[in-house]
Amino acid sequence: MLHYRVYASDPSREWVTFIHGAGGSSSIWYKQIKQYKKHYNVVCIDLRGHGNSQKAKWKKGDTFLQISEDVLEVLDHLTIRFSHFIGISLGTIVVQTLSRNHPERVSSMILGGAVIQLDGRTKFLLTIGHTFKYILPFMWLYKLFAWIIMPRATHSESRYAFVKQAKKMCQKEFIRWFTLTKSLNPYLRHLQVDTKGIPTLFVMGEEDHLFLAPVKELVRKQKELGLTCLKDSGHVCNIDQPESFNEVTLDFIKRVGERTSKTAPKNFQASNNC
Repeated sequence: MLHYRVYASDPSREWVTFIHGAGGSSSIWYKQIKQYKKHYNVVCIDLRGHGNSQKAKWKKGDTFLQISEDVLEVLDHLTIRFSHFIGISLGTIVVQTLSRNHPERVSSMILGGAVIQLDGRTKFLLTIGHTFKYILPFMWLYKLFAWIIMPRATHSESRYAFVKQAKKMCQKEFIRWFTLTKSLNPYLRHLQVDTKGIPTLFVMGEEDHLFLAPVKELVRKQKELGLTCLKDSGHVCNIDQPESFNEVTLDFIKRVGERTSKTAPKNFQASNNC
């Protein structure tokens, strides 16, 4: 089972589950936990190969589906019937995969720094990675990716946080996760077809130059989705602008309201301020 941390003070409170991105760990939510545990029961999970989940086993052909089932196993172990989910970066793909296959377990989705489409620049970056992933030390590639994705001075703390956590990974785990990106674009298009009525909010940094534009286009087409852009923030917006991130996401969950049925209310409308 994956490693997890629980912050629970009241059984009657709703649950919020945090899912980090590739190379990170549950520790990247350190600027959210203090505020969230005042209002909700919280569980933070280390995905396989990350943080303290280094011994998680892979099988040949494992995809984001199996990774999302790892998360569900933790919730089952904790007897959590349903939860609000907050993901960052590649963690948003895990959250959306779980919601697609088990919508009854998802009260709402908050997708920070969401990856929903790869443009030409990102594809080129991934091509370089696939070419050299067996040759170069993975930290060289990871640092390069971190600088390209989070290039500005305002992104320095989030860039440092992810590089620091990535050092805990091994080359083999990096390659396994990187391999998942080979057929990512078709899979992402498959995910966006139907949110199954689950209240969904995208939270993006205004300086997220690789991933913001596709999210804006998706929200323009699917009016039921919400989008908030945070100023002076890049890809990892929960670290770049934690106070704004916390305010926006806590307000969203509050507005979703008490979940008393298996299906989230289909008439819920999230806001769009981008």
